[in-house]
Amino acid sequence: LSPIVELNVGGEIYTTTLSTLKKHPGSKLAEMFTGQPKLRTDSEGRFFIDRPGTYFKYILEYLRSNQVPTQCIQDVYKEALFYDIEPLIKQLEDSPQIFGELMARKQFLARVPNYTENIELMIRIARAEAVASRRSSVIVCVVRTEEDAARCQDALNSLDTDKKSVVKFGPWKAAPNISDLLDCIQMDVEAKGYKISFQPHVAEKGFRFKSHDFFYKFLFTWW
Repeated sequence: LSPIVELNVGGEIYTTTLSTLKKHPGSKLAEMFTGQPKLRTDSEGRFFIDRPGTYFKYILEYLRSNQVPTQCIQDVYKEALFYDIEPLIKQLEDSPQIFGELMARKQFLARVPNYTENIELMIRIARAEAVASRRSSVIVCVVRTEEDAARCQDALNSLDTDKKSVVKFGPWKAAPNISDLLDCIQMDVEAKGYKISFQPHVAEKGFRFKSHDFFYKFLFTWW
């Protein structure tokens, strides 16, 4: 291999040295250029990597000068994981953005039973009700404790909606409260490209409990 290497990363063209690419011998990136290159080439003979080229410049800058990026942290972290550059991965995980996501938010959500499945269920219900409509809504029941879960079940029996369409979150054992969980739900649904808002669900008169103790209406806006 020539000591000077031209790369086509997702359509972005980069020129660097072989020694830079192989700086961390245990990485996937180094393995790509160890021995016989394990990469295809484009029409100009440049080695082709089918990854987002926009963020490769941050990977390359780190390999050249050990400079940890301060922009696009989440996206660069994904690329560092793909290329398996362990020192960069560890330094990015110490950044406030990645640390907060991995060690705080995701650790909390891991303690909320069926959280990911419930997000997908919410989306399926909202899409099913979106036919010929501008908006559709999903009723969510949020309970933090086992005691609240029992009270919620009693309240659910009196709720003025189809009980099968109510998505239940909780209970959980962690410091964040119901408001924090509601914010997480909104954040993760919006991350999938949906426009969403929520408010306490107000039941009809005669309801035996204050419905906003447990129930919230998430509103999906389609256009």
